[in-house]
Amino acid sequence: MPAPIDESQVRHIAHLARIKLTDAEVAAFGAQFANILKHFETLSEVNTDGVEPTAHPLPITNVLRDDEPVEPIGVEAALANAPARETPYFKVPKVLDQETA
Repeated sequence: MPAPIDESQVRHIAHLARIKLTDAEVAAFGAQFANILKHFETLSEVNTDGVEPTAHPLPITNVLRDDEPVEPIGVEAALANAPARETPYFKVPKVLDQETA
């Protein structure tokens, strides 16, 4: 089993991930990270001679439809499921103070 990741490395990873860890969690994650690295060591044993490097295992194609002009859906259809409306607009709660200083 690889050496456990030291406390400073675990704290650095936690800082990068923007998470706060207790001392007990730091110790636990060090052992868990070591197990993860052990699995990567297993991968290095696989014979990859003649295997072409790839970024994705499947061919990627553009799945967007052709951009063709169509009739707009109209105000009534756009507002059909609106929880509140003030025709021809969506009605939303006020979020900005309208008073000026």
